[in-house]
Amino acid sequence: MMYFTHELSRLALTPARLLASSQSQWLRHPMSPWSMIPGTRSVASALDVFGDLTKRYPKPAFNLTTTVCDGETVLVNETIVKRNPFCQLKHFQRSVDRPDDPKLLIVAPLSGHFASLLKGTVETMLPDHDVYITDWRDASMVPLSEGNFGLDEYIDYIIDFIDHIGPDTHVLAVCQPVVTVLAATALMAQDEHPSAPRSLTLMSGPVDARVDPTEPCQLAKRHPLSWFRQNLVHAVPAPYPGAMRKVYPGFLQLTGFINMNFDRHKNAYQDLFRAIRDDETQEVARHREFYDEYLAVMDLPDAYYLETIERVFQEFHLARGCFEHRGRLVDPGAIRDTALMTIEGEKDDISSPGQTRAAHDLCTNIPDNRRVHHLQAGVGHYGTFNGRRWREEIAPELKKFIRKA
Repeated sequence: MMYFTHELSRLALTPARLLASSQSQWLRHPMSPWSMIPGTRSVASALDVFGDLTKRYPKPAFNLTTTVCDGETVLVNETIVKRNPFCQLKHFQRSVDRPDDPKLLIVAPLSGHFASLLKGTVETMLPDHDVYITDWRDASMVPLSEGNFGLDEYIDYIIDFIDHIGPDTHVLAVCQPVVTVLAATALMAQDEHPSAPRSLTLMSGPVDARVDPTEPCQLAKRHPLSWFRQNLVHAVPAPYPGAMRKVYPGFLQLTGFINMNFDRHKNAYQDLFRAIRDDETQEVARHREFYDEYLAVMDLPDAYYLETIERVFQEFHLARGCFEHRGRLVDPGAIRDTALMTIEGEKDDISSPGQTRAAHDLCTNIPDNRRVHHLQAGVGHYGTFNGRRWREEIAPELKKFIRKA
């Protein structure tokens, strides 16, 4: 019922949003007599902000059409090389023959935002890596006939994608997937899989959420699993292709994200109001570029969401050595030939420092000369994989690690 009510309210706001847009254009038009009245620009700016706050944000595109290799600009073609019901494997194919560049699979988080949230990550690695990324699908778009999707299926997908790319693949897991990707790598090692990753980089994720628990970790412990099932899982309404599928709706997760930093987002929209009013086009474009991505959210399959809450944040299965995949115990100690790097942000309020580094304690048989930990000073969660510090300080260390692995 909540999902249906949310969709109904969005539809109800559509006429008001369209009216606000037309009124703003009229108030700003140089031929309009209203444009000469003091205060009109403030009214028009307020109408534009209302439009931004109430519109529906579609899945963003990567829009990475070129990159620079050895000083030469080359074309980039995004291609889907493997399609599964809940995820597709995307390849950023460069129009240049560079067979010595490492193959890199970036595992994007399945946590409400689309994979394009890692656009800056992909863009930085493209010049000297053959880059692939997991492009997760909105669960509301997956018909019930495709079955459900939990942690076991997630791990199956990761192994399938690594196997598709082939031997000597380097894997970078960002945020939420560090647990499942580490488990997948361990299973491949246990099976002596020929395509087991050459290197594994885990970035800002809850390998052991017991370490200095952040607010999201505390929330998971504050309520029993039944509370999450009863309050945060809802059925997708018609006419979505995934109608009647149980999901954790993206709009609920977005509400949680915003409430964690409410004052910052409020100030951002106050700044947007002033920028529109004062014709500061660069500031307006910068704000909208970020929020067009941040406010675009997708639904998560209920099994995956609830199992993550229970097994990662409440019972800490991987950290305690009891994580299972389809009834089989996962043993990170089996990893011997895959180099390991962990990356954390000093000011991370999602996965605090120490939670990702815990992977080194689990992977006991990786030689010391093939493991690295990088703690980036002065950055929060988002700053570990996007922004200036990522480009100038973290990415160079990651590239050096991959080349050495």
